Amino acid sequence: MSKDYYAELGVARDADAETIKRAFRRKARECHPDVSDAPDAEECFKRLNEAYDVLSDPAKRDQYDRYGRVSGSGPGGAGNGNPYVDFGDIFGGGVSFDLGDLFSSFFGGVAGARGGRAVRPEGRDMSIGLTITLEEAARGVTKTITLDRLAPCPECKATGSVSGAPPATCTKCGGSGQVVGYQQTLLGPMQTRQTCPDCGGLGTTTADACEECQGSGRVIDRQQVEVEIPAGIAEGQKIRMKEMGEAGIRGAASGDLLITIGVARHERFERNGADLHVRLPISLAEAGIGATKLIDGLLEPVSVAVPAGKQTGETIRVKRAGLPIVGKPEALGDLHCHLEIIVPKKMSERAHELLRELSAEFGDDETSDADELRKQSFGDKVKDFFHGAN
Repeated sequence: MSKDYYAELGVARDADAETIKRAFRRKARECHPDVSDAPDAEECFKRLNEAYDVLSDPAKRDQYDRYGRVSGSGPGGAGNGNPYVDFGDIFGGGVSFDLGDLFSSFFGGVAGARGGRAVRPEGRDMSIGLTITLEEAARGVTKTITLDRLAPCPECKATGSVSGAPPATCTKCGGSGQVVGYQQTLLGPMQTRQTCPDCGGLGTTTADACEECQGSGRVIDRQQVEVEIPAGIAEGQKIRMKEMGEAGIRGAASGDLLITIGVARHERFERNGADLHVRLPISLAEAGIGATKLIDGLLEPVSVAVPAGKQTGETIRVKRAGLPIVGKPEALGDLHCHLEIIVPKKMSERAHELLRELSAEFGDDETSDADELRKQSFGDKVKDFFHGAN
């Protein structure tokens, strides 16, 4: 076993999920670069993150317990949550926000955090990308994703206090969240305003702070979230899950989770709104005399009536064989079949004989009058030939 993730977190091999989660929070608070002066703090946190990523996921943990490693991308084969989820823009605006960033926000929301940054009590919205197949977009689907977020602390019920007592007004700043100071300059003393170091800019403090959340009322958590995706959803549409974003400090309002849907490219169908486009190969005979083709639609077979005389590049429209429209359960798009006449490369002697007769019927070996050719379409000639053969 190349890496001992249990030793990294300081837990037994039979530790349950809650014990692993608590151990990760505790050790991460000790070695995170925002609070630790150790020269290897960043590397230590990366190792913890990798261990937690594996041991907090039942499938990865089982694979690790069996084989001593986890296959996949990332350090040690550890991936990052659900394979459908793109965590590159978890907080929007092109900002990468991983577990290390979550802890930075956590420390920024705890009274007395280093750096003196002002914080807002309300939680921020979070955004992720979720890619589905075209079939899933057509029928609707429920997806389970793995989400790392600042969640309400279960120990103190998000109050930040062991006893559940409400926070008190900060005595240092009087509840303003800022303290006034003076700085000597060439022009004399100048008044400055800084974030209160005692309350971290909140204006309130907690006397009996919860050990699990350090008085903030929120903790780092990895959760399984079910996302209901409606039938007909389009590329780029968003789903909003209320209060599933970043939790607020000490019970303040949580942000929302915004899920931007991506639809994977299909090998056969092209999508245009609620309409679908597909290539439909037909034979020379089918183009001439017409045919009814039963093709595989996106979700079920579709019958396509091909009239006689159709040419390559022409389109046949099958109504209500496309995608549903979100919010309009009875409305369906159409299926556009783009015809392509296929001439077989290998034919029987009988087929060659019929084609030679057809060629002679068309006068391919004679000088034809252009005006006469324009009077009768190719499809009409093919139809007349095959009808005559019968």
